Amino acid sequence: MSIDFFGGAADGPAGPPKCSAKGCRNAAAWVLAWNNPKLHTPERRKTWLACEEHRESLSQFLGVRGFLKEVVALADWTDPEQG
Repeated sequence: MSIDFFGGAADGPAGPPKCSAKGCRNAAAWVLAWNNPKLHTPERRKTWLACEEHRESLSQFLGVRGFLKEVVALADWTDPEQG
């Protein structure tokens, strides 16, 4: 099952999902799945959304901390917690 960012609507009240980068209002194209092992169980996945422009910088931010688990195209994302 794909993650539903808007409770069933294809576009939410403010349009399609937005990038998580500070100040960015671009449409998201990627899901960055991560977890902080000091706070979350190993199977837990938190998500940030990224546009094409911010995919690499957000991935690097999470990666240097050892938090990044996977990067998946938004259209292909399946939420493991809803699996």
